[in-house]
Amino acid sequence: MIEVDIIKRFGATRTGQSKAALPSIEARFSSDARVLALFGRSGSGKSTVVNAIAGLVKADRGRVVVDGETLFDTDRGVNLPVEERGVGYVFQEGLLFPHMSVRQNLLYGANRSAGGTGTSIAFDAVVQLLGIDALLERSAPTLSGGEKQRVAIGRALLSKPRLLLMDEPLASLDTGRRSEILRLIERVRDEFGVNIVYVSHSIGEVSRLADVVVVMNDGKVVACDATETIFNRADLRPYTGRFEGGALIEAHAVRHDMKYFLTTFKFDGGELVAPGVDTPIGARVRIRIRARDVTLATARPQGLSIRNVLEGTIGPIDDRGGAIVEVHVQLAGRELLSRISRQALDEMGLQTGQPVFALIKAIALDKRSLGFTA
Repeated sequence: MIEVDIIKRFGATRTGQSKAALPSIEARFSSDARVLALFGRSGSGKSTVVNAIAGLVKADRGRVVVDGETLFDTDRGVNLPVEERGVGYVFQEGLLFPHMSVRQNLLYGANRSAGGTGTSIAFDAVVQLLGIDALLERSAPTLSGGEKQRVAIGRALLSKPRLLLMDEPLASLDTGRRSEILRLIERVRDEFGVNIVYVSHSIGEVSRLADVVVVMNDGKVVACDATETIFNRADLRPYTGRFEGGALIEAHAVRHDMKYFLTTFKFDGGELVAPGVDTPIGARVRIRIRARDVTLATARPQGLSIRNVLEGTIGPIDDRGGAIVEVHVQLAGRELLSRISRQALDEMGLQTGQPVFALIKAIALDKRSLGFTA
């Protein structure tokens, strides 16, 4: 359980202008989620909040409590030093010690474990999970971006943290390395059971990893709720991004097609087929379906390459008078969002309550759209 209720004000210059982009940060939320995400645009205050949890930034007022222990409380005069808070921190750039080898960087984390209060994790187990055995004698400056982040995660884990803070850990990586590190973070979550506070402005990362999302904007918390709820709420689109908007669906793998290398996922609104056969049967996943990838038909189509055809009913239609409209499709208690042209809406005569078929390409559900749930 983490509880945060802080206010941080930034000083003004002689001209009266704030030294920072935001005059203040006000954040209040609590959660017992395995992975809690702080989500919002760059400059929304996410990093300040996570630095306050770590003790790198001192709030002007408020409190921070982790697992019942007070780390910071202005009313009680409590402000534990960074080394006594029992948190591990993975920064955006890794921030390894350049004069140390990979092994030495990892051992630095292990040597700090005396102050940690989380589960003890063996050196060899961390090295094996992160796949960095071959890197142990190399110096930090010779590593690639992805390798540096693997080592940074390992160093943080070996400090025996009860809470792992990750501030935009994938921001400096290319697409291929991002997918690789995301899967490693999922394994850290599942195999080591470490609670994570994850900072990002990427819907793809957050929707894949997080159980609960705190949405921040202009230094304030806009919403705090389950990930699926956050990204399915129309009123939060100004903060979550209309272009990336869509739906999150919890499903589980039910069968593999080894001939065509496809996996079928079942949820309470139907089945979805996606490329790849590396998801174990029975595994639970969260699937992100973007509104721009959902096509609508008034009759069941034939002779199409699209593999996913879901039968539903049209719900609310968001028509703002421009070229694009957003149509909500109800699927047995679940909801999809489809972004189509207003011309298509009028020509098809779509209305609320009308039966409809939602069409989704299998290739739209790639690995970046699927995340394993804890």
